[in-house]
Amino acid sequence: MDYVAWLYQLTPSPPLLLLIIAAVALLQCLALVGLVVPGLLLMTAVASLAGHQDLAVPLVLLVAFVGALIADGLSFALGHTQRERIHRLWPFTHRPEWLARGARFFQRYGSLSVIFARFVGPVRPIVPMIAGMLHMPTARFAWASLVSALLWTPTYVLPGYLLGHTWQQLLTVPPGLPRWLLSLAALILMLGLSFSWLRHQLTHEGRWYQALARLAQRRGWSRRVWASLRASRPRAGVPLGSMTLLILSLAALSLWTLLVLQAEGPLPMDRQVQALFALVEIPLLDTLAQGLAQTSDRYGVIALVLPWGAWLLWARHVSAFAHFATALIGIATANTLFKHLADRERPVTPDLLLDSMAYPSSHTSAAVVLFGLASAFLAQELPPHKRVHAYWATIALCVPIALSQLVLGVNWASDLVGGALLGLATCALVHISYHRFSHRPLKPAPWGRLVIASLLLLAARIAWLPPA
Repeated sequence: MDYVAWLYQLTPSPPLLLLIIAAVALLQCLALVGLVVPGLLLMTAVASLAGHQDLAVPLVLLVAFVGALIADGLSFALGHTQRERIHRLWPFTHRPEWLARGARFFQRYGSLSVIFARFVGPVRPIVPMIAGMLHMPTARFAWASLVSALLWTPTYVLPGYLLGHTWQQLLTVPPGLPRWLLSLAALILMLGLSFSWLRHQLTHEGRWYQALARLAQRRGWSRRVWASLRASRPRAGVPLGSMTLLILSLAALSLWTLLVLQAEGPLPMDRQVQALFALVEIPLLDTLAQGLAQTSDRYGVIALVLPWGAWLLWARHVSAFAHFATALIGIATANTLFKHLADRERPVTPDLLLDSMAYPSSHTSAAVVLFGLASAFLAQELPPHKRVHAYWATIALCVPIALSQLVLGVNWASDLVGGALLGLATCALVHISYHRFSHRPLKPAPWGRLVIASLLLLAARIAWLPPA
């Protein structure tokens, strides 16, 4: 207890702590300085102190948001006014490749680079400066900076805040319970790495793809099958990655569903995970979970896809629109059928979900289809070595949405697994079908405007429409 009291004495006063949070957000996003500041570590530390002191969350988020915006503005102004001198400034005099990397990133993604760079440490403090150097329109930069700060602030601040707010509770967790959470995190990481590696091996340039292509040429029947698979789009090759994902996800979904049906109730892991989440009672976490749940319900999905669907139709990408719409309708239908098949009760059944069963998690499957298919379409427009970023972004979006169902207590952990597998199978099937047709590239596209429109509609949906 004396040690804890000593830690209390070292904690800054609330006004000073808010100032430190704003300064850390500013420094890690500021041109030149952000290259050497360990921003993630510092932000986690100061956010933990804020959570430990129970500072108002909106105030903590606001000061970090303002700090990030000021850093972007200063970096943009530096690039705009000192364009000819930037390459002679430290540290670019010793590491000119950093400047070149930021320029390539900006040229590749355009306005979206300001949003993406916020989450990519090596280019975060460089891209706003590059935008100023290349005379990006100020209004366009301001919008992109605003959106990126809105997304970045809760992502970087809330985990540390929750850690500081709950550290005493975490110290009293009963033996055995953390093992399930650690196992879940390890499983997600292992599956993500395995998927990334396997996807790379099965692309047109991958070793496994080339080996299978050579093997297919040895027999007449296999040569004809291989030729038929790539007949419509010979340059794109055979969609081995999607075909493998479909086979594996369908097999895993079948086995997992049989396991759930035979259990006739929650699995042992379900009870353990539920007990672990029940220990953490934080109003902020419940509010965040409700917001994430609304992102992946019926109204949330419509809000997110409406601008993109309208643009696809306007740009006459009819096949992409039809496949995306079919995927969303298909996953809604599959969720309904599986829920009737499993007839599994929820841990907690609010009035909104009285007529809905637990297995599989429809929020999880909808999120996997929505973001997974979007990343697959986006990956087609990226160089092969950059496609992995789109898939990791999907994982980063889908995992919190899935875990929100555990926080709210409306699904078992095994429901999330079933929903993810069902979503992956749907994504793979739709992508295989899409691959069978020739398409115009989806770019150029107003990516920045579409992202902003989707976020504004989603914010309106959360603010004004009830959960669906």
